[in-house]
Amino acid sequence: MLEIKPNCECCDSDLPAHSEQAYICSYECTFCIDCVTTLLQNVCPNCGGGFTPRPIRPSVAYRTGVSLQHHPASTQRVHSEYSKTELLTFSLNIKNIAPRKR
Repeated sequence: MLEIKPNCECCDSDLPAHSEQAYICSYECTFCIDCVTTLLQNVCPNCGGGFTPRPIRPSVAYRTGVSLQHHPASTQRVHSEYSKTELLTFSLNIKNIAPRKR
């Protein structure tokens, strides 16, 4: 099940469960749209994959047991172990390779 991390791993901006600004890679690394487009250039600095908008889990259970009430978002903040310079350098090296070919 999707973890729904509460922050951007790069700039630490808040990304609540309902945020449309949250983007994830296939490993659920979580970044804000600003970092994805400007610094990371659609390259996950952890795995090299691309990003997609993070789905929004319903806050109300429209089906029994399926909502944020039953499966809450994570409260543990995650931070990248790399500096912004390292993130940018990594992204620049593979940004011109389409995510499906990385």
